[in-house]
Amino acid sequence: MMDLKSLFGLEGRIALVTGGSRGIGKMIVEGLLEAGCARVYIAARKKEQVDATVQELGDSVVGLVADLTQMDDIQRIADEIASREDKLDLLVNNAGAAWGEAFDKFTEAGWDRTMDLNVKAPFFLTQKLHGLLKAAASPQRPAKVLMIASIDGMKINPWPTYPYQASKSGLIQLTKRMAAELINDNIVVNGIGPGAFPSDMNRAARDNEGAVKKGIPSQRIGVTEDMAGGAIYLLSRAGDYVVGTTIPIDGGIVNANLGIGGMVDPSGK
Repeated sequence: MMDLKSLFGLEGRIALVTGGSRGIGKMIVEGLLEAGCARVYIAARKKEQVDATVQELGDSVVGLVADLTQMDDIQRIADEIASREDKLDLLVNNAGAAWGEAFDKFTEAGWDRTMDLNVKAPFFLTQKLHGLLKAAASPQRPAKVLMIASIDGMKINPWPTYPYQASKSGLIQLTKRMAAELINDNIVVNGIGPGAFPSDMNRAARDNEGAVKKGIPSQRIGVTEDMAGGAIYLLSRAGDYVVGTTIPIDGGIVNANLGIGGMVDPSGK
């Protein structure tokens, strides 16, 4: 008989969630703990936020402070985990940045920070943790890497966030390419494309829910259970046969939005 607890459970797993101190990352951390992870490391840039999340979520969460746009910090985080653990079951590359400026005023600094954190960091952090992921992986229980992209990598938005949209589209393609490589080591790579979830990055969803949900087919913004559920599915046994795929968790914006504004009603009304 099928055991749903084993199918969706993460008992005893060791995980790292970048950007895990707030927003979508914190939602995923909460889900991993509820699913049974033994330890969840979180890495983020602001120490006060990391410390607050560790205090809130308890002893199973270990906080690490790092700026993942910097290669030295990427290596330091990998070394720190290797000094504490002999394997890493789950890596969630969630840390991200958005930067918006007018097209004719867009700065190189904004471009580089966004691209470095959203595309470069997931690649090199996974590379540096490859040995620990391989140590955890087997055909019966693969290790998992989860990339947190965005629906803005699947469709354009009206805001001048040029490198954000380009980086998230690039991350979706990178997910496929890394999946093709790492499946040979029993490491499964997939992604999630979040839609509107309340966070410091998506202040519109956080502060203006009424207006934002009007553009969502499901007529609501995302909540913790939506994000945690998607992550648990892909990171648990339930998602073992899904490889190289980025799933939009967005209330239907990408795949169930008719987009019929301006069209003529054939009934004549």
